[in-house]
Amino acid sequence: MDLIEETKDYIRELFRENAGGHDAGHTLRVWRTAKMLAAEEPGCDPMTAELAALLHDADDYKLFQTENNANARAFMASHGVPQEMAERVCAAVNAVSFSKNRGRAPDTPEGRVVQDADRLDAMGAVGIARTFAFGGEHGRPIEDSIRHFHEKLLLLKGLMNTDAGKRMAEKRHAVLEEFLREYEEEAGS
Repeated sequence: MDLIEETKDYIRELFRENAGGHDAGHTLRVWRTAKMLAAEEPGCDPMTAELAALLHDADDYKLFQTENNANARAFMASHGVPQEMAERVCAAVNAVSFSKNRGRAPDTPEGRVVQDADRLDAMGAVGIARTFAFGGEHGRPIEDSIRHFHEKLLLLKGLMNTDAGKRMAEKRHAVLEEFLREYEEEAGS
């Protein structure tokens, strides 16, 4: 079995109990998107981008009480990932978070690719579904989830780093806008 397949298995196991939007399905979508973006991004190392995409939530503070990418580092160490690559993966992972990196673009092509892939998964039809899954899991009323669209999701299109990410964001942003128009009409907002 190759490293990417082993990492996918690890992620499926790590997130087997989570269904609130940061689950194995989310991670695998981010990985698939990152793989596409990496193919078009100059200077991007595909293996580093793929590992970072797969491990980007392995130490998410909302889900795990770890420090210094402990889950990701332990997995990579146990699978013989060279230290230099592990550091590049962790640097890309640490550049992904919307709340922690507001307004800052990642310094590396791999970081830009994974950040775009993660943000793209928060947009479009999947992003809408994830928003309400997360809200429901945390007991939030629909209005709070709608507010999340305005506080974060609608901003993402303008924050894309890669040319391919910008193209993909256009369509997904339009889906968000159309959903909100329909919601406001039906809810009488």
